[in-house]
Amino acid sequence: MSLEQTAVAAPPPTFWSSVREAIRGSHQDFTAGNLHRAILLLAIPMVLEMVLESLFAVVDVFWVGRLGADAIATVGLTESLLSLVMAIGFGLSLSTTAMVARRIGEKDPAGAAVAGVQAIVIGLAIAALIGVPCLYYAPDLLRLMGASSQVVAVGSGYARIALGGSAAIMLLFLNNAIFRGAGDAAIAMRLLWVSNIINLVLDPCLIFGWGPFPKLGVTGAALATFTGRSIGVLYQFYRLMRGTERIRILRSQLHINFSVLLRLLRVSLTGILQFAIAHTSWIGLVRIVSVFGSAALAGYTIAIRILIFVLMPSWGLSNAAATLVGQNLGAKQPERAETSVWRTGLYNMIFLGVIGIFFVVFAEPVIRLFTNDALVVPLAVTCLRILSYGNIAYAYGMVMLQAFNGAGDTVTPTIVNFFGFWLLEIPLAYFLAITVHMRSSGVFWAIVVAEAAIAAAGIVLFRRGRWKVQQI
Repeated sequence: MSLEQTAVAAPPPTFWSSVREAIRGSHQDFTAGNLHRAILLLAIPMVLEMVLESLFAVVDVFWVGRLGADAIATVGLTESLLSLVMAIGFGLSLSTTAMVARRIGEKDPAGAAVAGVQAIVIGLAIAALIGVPCLYYAPDLLRLMGASSQVVAVGSGYARIALGGSAAIMLLFLNNAIFRGAGDAAIAMRLLWVSNIINLVLDPCLIFGWGPFPKLGVTGAALATFTGRSIGVLYQFYRLMRGTERIRILRSQLHINFSVLLRLLRVSLTGILQFAIAHTSWIGLVRIVSVFGSAALAGYTIAIRILIFVLMPSWGLSNAAATLVGQNLGAKQPERAETSVWRTGLYNMIFLGVIGIFFVVFAEPVIRLFTNDALVVPLAVTCLRILSYGNIAYAYGMVMLQAFNGAGDTVTPTIVNFFGFWLLEIPLAYFLAITVHMRSSGVFWAIVVAEAAIAAAGIVLFRRGRWKVQQI
């Protein structure tokens, strides 16, 4: 070996050195080098980002659970309505990640920045259209969801802030989508640390009136979350304008580029529809569960919050797969893109499989961390156990559908979601819960069946490979 080779030779990175690099922020080109390491470097910060995002919901329900079933029901009903906002945010962020990743893979950071600006413009316009009416009509929306007069009285303030402040949610999603598409997942993760620390501190203070803070009850939970997210959005804008090694938005790029905006909007419409289908099915499920009273609704809300918390790391893995697909297609390496998806799906299956076994065995002690209500606990335990049986299906389903989104093919997942959620899940939930008299348990089993069907369809369609020639 020559002296020059000896000088540049370095030991291969260890697992823990890769973990440290992922958290600090990696500068690796994800279109080259070891694929396992690329997945690790992208997935770790994305998993932590998703855990932190879901922490908002878990912290809220942890404290709100001390206020009783009506307060928990308020959170559940509002979240089901807020899922429409999140559907739009998710759909637009998917397209944003795909377009930014494709430009980065093509070594065009300026094009990536322009795409990011157009996504922010679209997000602000949509948030204004949704948020302003919800400030006035939040109580009416709760009534439409089947809320009792007592729940409306308790929860109107919460619903107004949560739904009216949708711009904070939308921008938090979109700005993080820009960072993820660029491969700067560590930045997206770190800014959520800021948001969650603020939420963690403010939540009990505003709910119970600790120290100098007013006692706002369940309304305080919404205000704490809105404040934390808003400060996080301001930090995102600071980092985008300051720039990273991969992407920076210049002042000269802060204008509407109609060509890029319309292209992004075109791809986003099916992405938004994709998640709107999924999230509106949640509204249908909540409406069916609400027939069986506040206790059933509270049990469903707690179990779903816990499940979403553990599913968020899996979304992080799925987002890593989407970024790898987008960047490698941009670099003309479709086979590397495909391999990254299969490997990520395997890792996701192992993770969620272990979590599912844990929840089946320890469902009751986990639920009792959030409530000891004698009526709510058994319903929540049943829900958590049944939903955990579907963990392996969730694992593969979300990775496969995110792979299509990363390629810019938002149509295929939309069709799969339509058949899986609207034509299978909701009719089956109604049939099992009402017709067969399984009550809320029928709804939970319908979710498992639908998710298994969606995963199977995703795998079959992914194997066909049409996503490899998708243009964006």
